[in-house]
Order: sequence, then structure tokens, then C-alpha cells
Amino acid sequence: MGSVINFVKRNLYILYSLTFTIYIFTIFVPNENIQYLIGVMAILLILISFKGASNLFKVLCLIFSFSGLLFYTYTGLPIIQLPFYMFSNMSLLSLLTVLPLMTSVVHAGRFDRRLNELMKGKVGDLGNLYVRSSITTYLLTGFINISALTLSQEVLQSSLQNIPQKIRKIFISKTTLRALAVALIWSPTEIIVAITVDSTGIGYLSLLPWLLLCSFIVISLDWIIGKRSFRSITVEQDESMNQKINVKKMIIQIIKLVMALAIFLFVVVLTGSMLQLSFILSVSLVIPVFSLCWAISLKRWKSFKVIGWRNWKERTNKLQNFVVLFLSLSLFSSSLSKTSFHDVIKQPFLAFSDNPIMILIFIQVVFLLGGLIGVHAIATIGVLFEVIQPLYGMINPLSIAIVVITSALATATVGAYGVTVTMTSAATQQNPYRITLNNLPFSLLFGAIGISIGYFLL
Repeated sequence: MGSVINFVKRNLYILYSLTFTIYIFTIFVPNENIQYLIGVMAILLILISFKGASNLFKVLCLIFSFSGLLFYTYTGLPIIQLPFYMFSNMSLLSLLTVLPLMTSVVHAGRFDRRLNELMKGKVGDLGNLYVRSSITTYLLTGFINISALTLSQEVLQSSLQNIPQKIRKIFISKTTLRALAVALIWSPTEIIVAITVDSTGIGYLSLLPWLLLCSFIVISLDWIIGKRSFRSITVEQDESMNQKINVKKMIIQIIKLVMALAIFLFVVVLTGSMLQLSFILSVSLVIPVFSLCWAISLKRWKSFKVIGWRNWKERTNKLQNFVVLFLSLSLFSSSLSKTSFHDVIKQPFLAFSDNPIMILIFIQVVFLLGGLIGVHAIATIGVLFEVIQPLYGMINPLSIAIVVITSALATATVGAYGVTVTMTSAATQQNPYRITLNNLPFSLLFGAIGISIGYFLL
């Protein structure tokens, strides 16, 4: 029995990818019987993945599953139809499955190594290094998402050994987490952005200029504050971390990345328009083909094949957290929408429909409090969009979308139980609550700027 369990655990990627592939097939060729099969497979995936999920996601899964079953029972629907309510979030899991391919191209093309050289160049003080490391993390995040955090923190840990431990920990947790959060708000591969685009019906290209504006304002303010805070501390680096930066070569690498991102966005939008697909599905379909073509154009096909297979298999085998979260959330959301409780939950939002600024502030508070007590932003957003959709006719959906994205991703710097803060805590040997405390003012500023832009667009 133990050998069977270990075999399944090692080969979860096969079961996951097969299920998600069949799901995408039904998007193009709808079939009720196959959809029912997908629902049954979703239930099976929850049962198989539950043991491998972290305690936080197990709790969230139990809460959403139990509540969803209560709502489903309340509707009086026959239990035989339950599988039809299990796969509404399957597209999100499909996106998470292909994301490692984009990361692998960046690794194969060695863009991550080139950009990390920015942090190894000679700097006079921590103030200058703060800005430089923030820029590096920001650029990497646009392509390799959360992996940028690990790469940047590893370089900073090794290059700042001569800095007092307390200062080093604060410096690393501030510059990397903040740059990551600010870069994620416009990244087309960020799951929060994809969910918001599909849930509000606002086109990604309509959101992009405002998200970039918010990102630019927040990161600029953080650079000013960070440079002033750390400029009094001199950096003594060893020879390996005191390299001369080839500015021309670095600029060329950055231009290549920006051009690749622009082409990727164009293809995503074109695919969605031609095939009439949601933004999430468009990104999911484009990433594999785009990654392959990009690797070939860079003449890094062999490296991509090796790195891509290893990363994809490893990352897909570790999707248990998101599998139990998204599939249980599907049951909860689908069942709730069929009950009268759905209307009751909407009332607090509808009560403030004449005072939209209060609704925008309330959205930020919900995400912030959720992040502080350990509720994942994706879980919050899944419930939130179920109850604020009636407001689209009263409040500009563009404003809601901007506030939801900025508020949700601001929690990446303060969620003591979140992935990003937990990773930083492990890398710096720092209490996660200390990281939360240090970044709380930034998170509030981030959310406030998002609210200001959203209010301006009302």
C-alpha cells in the first residue's frame, strides 16, 4: 500500500495534467458527459492531494468544502449532480500548471544570471544597493514570478555577510518583497490579475496602463524612502561581489525581456479575441507554445528541454495546496450562488453603493485582515467576487479591478502565513511577524495609492 501511495505522489503531475487537458478540451468541444467526468476527477484530486497540502490549505479546504456541501444541500439539488459544481476554477489550475515553462525559458536563456549581476556590482552604501536590488527583483518578477524572490535573496544573503545581521534581515525582506508585490500587479502570469480580468470583464489592456502607473508611483516612493533609510550604511563587498557592470550588455538583456513580454501580451490578446476565450485560458494556451518558440529563437532549446521538464514536473507535483483550495472553492462559490444567502452577503456592499469610496476602502481592509490572519488572497478574492458583481452597474468595474489587484497583492508583503513572507522568513531566519510589522506601512501605502487611482476613475 505504501509503495502505491509513493508512486501516486511521485507521479501526481500525470494525473493533474491529464485532468486539466481534458477540461480544456471541453472548452472547445462541450460535452455534458465529459464535464461530469471532470467533476468526478476533481473530487478525486481533492482526496488525493489533501494529505500533501499544508495545514493552512487543509483548513481552507475543509471550510469551503463543508460550507459548499451545506449550501448545496440547502438548494435541494440531487447529490448525483454534485460533480457539475466542482470544476469552475479548473482554468486557474491549468494556468498554474504551465507557468513553470515560462520560468524555464528565462533560466535557459540565463536572463536571471545577467540581471542578478546588477546586485553584484560595486555600490557605495546600502541605499544604492536597495534601489539596485529592487530593480533586479522587479524585472525578474515580470517573467519568473515568485521565483525571483529566491534568486534575489540568495544573492543578497551572500553579498551582505559583512552587514550586521539585524540590518541585513530588514534590508532583504523590504527590498525583495516590496519589489515583487509591485511588479506582480501588472504581470499577465499573476493568478490574481488573471482572476480579476475574467471576473470583472475588464480587458487586460484596459487595466494595464493604470496598473503600470500605480506600480511606478509605489516603487518610486519606495526607492526614495529605502535609499534614505539605508544610505548611512557602507557596504564592504568581497572581490566576487565587486564586479564592474557592463551597462550596454545589461540594457540589451532588459530590452530583450521587454520585447518578449510585449510579444507575449500581443499573442495572448489575439488568441483570446480570435477564439473567444477568457484571459486565464488564453494565457494558459499561449505559454507552452510561446515558451517553446522563445527557447528556439534564443538557440537554447536543449537547455530549455532539460530545465523545462525538470521544473515542470517538480512544480506540478507540488500543486496540492492550490488543488485543494481552488476545487473546494469551486464547490463553495457554485453552491452559494444558487442560494438566498448569496443575496444576504451582498447587502453590506449594496448599502454603501452611494458611497463608493467606502466600498473601495472596505475591499482593502478585507484583504489586509485576511492576510494578517492567514487567509490566502486567492481564497478572499474567490468569495469577494461572488458578492460584489451587482455593484458593477453602480461603480466602475475598472475601479474595483484596480483596488482588488493592488489590495490583494499588497498582502504579499505582510501575510505572515503567506508563501512569500514564509519564504523570506526561511531565507533570512527572521520571524514572519517581524517581516509583517516592517512592511505594514508599505502595504497600507500600496493599497491607498490603488484606492486613489480607483477613486479617480469612478
